[in-house]
Amino acid sequence: MVDPVVQAASEVIGGPRGRYASTRELPWVKVAAVLSLLTAVPVGLGILLRVPCLRTGFAGDGQFWSACYSDLPNTFRDSTVKRGLSAFLQGGDGAPTTGQPPLTGLLQTAVASLVPGDGLANGLSTQVAWYFAIWSVVLTLLLLGVVWLVASSARMPFSAAHVALSPVVALAGFLSADLLGVLLASAGMWAWGRRRPALAGVLFGLAISARSYPVLILLAIGLLALRSGHLRTFAHTAVRALATFGVVVAGLWVLNPEAAVSSYQAWASTGAGYGSPWLLPQLAGHPLPTGAVTALAVAGWLIAVLVGAVLALSSARRPTVAEVSLVMVALVLVTGKAFTVQSSLWLVPLVAWCALQWRDHLIWAGAEALNFVAVWLNIAGINTPDRGLPAAWYAFFSMLRVVAVLWLVVVVWLRARDRWSSRDVTDVDEKSGAGDEVGARDPLELEDADDLAGPMTGAADRVIVRFS
Repeated sequence: MVDPVVQAASEVIGGPRGRYASTRELPWVKVAAVLSLLTAVPVGLGILLRVPCLRTGFAGDGQFWSACYSDLPNTFRDSTVKRGLSAFLQGGDGAPTTGQPPLTGLLQTAVASLVPGDGLANGLSTQVAWYFAIWSVVLTLLLLGVVWLVASSARMPFSAAHVALSPVVALAGFLSADLLGVLLASAGMWAWGRRRPALAGVLFGLAISARSYPVLILLAIGLLALRSGHLRTFAHTAVRALATFGVVVAGLWVLNPEAAVSSYQAWASTGAGYGSPWLLPQLAGHPLPTGAVTALAVAGWLIAVLVGAVLALSSARRPTVAEVSLVMVALVLVTGKAFTVQSSLWLVPLVAWCALQWRDHLIWAGAEALNFVAVWLNIAGINTPDRGLPAAWYAFFSMLRVVAVLWLVVVVWLRARDRWSSRDVTDVDEKSGAGDEVGARDPLELEDADDLAGPMTGAADRVIVRFS
């Protein structure tokens, strides 16, 4: 399928491939190397966007007016993270707290340990700049890792351009440590696709220790394993994932119990946050009770799993791991307690593995950009109401972003269900000697390969749900 956006963009290098050009595909290693160089574009833009804040030490409302805010330096400046990894692991009174999942908290305090100590010019302001600089290197390496994982496992390695050149990465990549969870989740999907279920389980366990959303990807694989009759293989992966997560949490609990569970306790006790549809009543002056918001968020997870099950088990053609994962993750994002700017990074590698057209990617990225500006102007307006963005306009841009994410869900859903019509399936199933009919072929031959199917590759369907 020709991507019109890619075809138009190719004009800068002479236009689409001509009739007499070589059709030999580049090895994925060369593709990944090229894309690694191109990754400098969003990385450079993401760092350049933070220059105004680097000048002011990420302090004051100027970081919102300039849209250069980042959680990482603010956490270092305003919390005890600056005490470093050793204090984090020792626990007790005064131990650093990050409010992040266990593995992410470990990395944040480890990076803080690399920041030069006292004696720097301008003191804390310079340390904040050092912390952001070190994190910029770490995040760049994490992003390159995701690019290589996608390029090495995708049938079309250049699909990794959806990661390397994503405007969403430029906007949100340097906001937080979310790329750690994205890399580990992508590594788990890569390992499953390479038929290494044991390694996949360990990587998914680490991913869940860094962010919670990889649970959905693991469930997506489980639904497809149910359909393909590979539940036993999936069970081995799931058990290893749970065991790995348990080891990380239990190990940290022994040293610093508060750090092991603080992020989960905080989630349970907070109300609606920025980006969530459940914030709209609060913007109108009628906030929802925390318990109601929690119930709605949990319902969002249940709905995501149910919708994922319908897609995985009832489609005429078995959908891919990335397709089911994207649908489930997107639904949890738009129904969660908060839909932070940086959480959109969770979708980027899934968009790449789904090989969506760039038109759809850019529609989504455009809505993300509008929300990116709107959220900072709304926060800045808390202290300066006459200059900030009114709540009604913020609500509009926030919900426009939700609609854009749901657009991705619709696109993926339709692609997954329409590759092979149910009528074709019925014809193949009911006609003996259907191989002689025009267009009638074995289902496994008609099915597009799933880059991440791993042990399920080529397996016949064992469980299919039909709705009358």
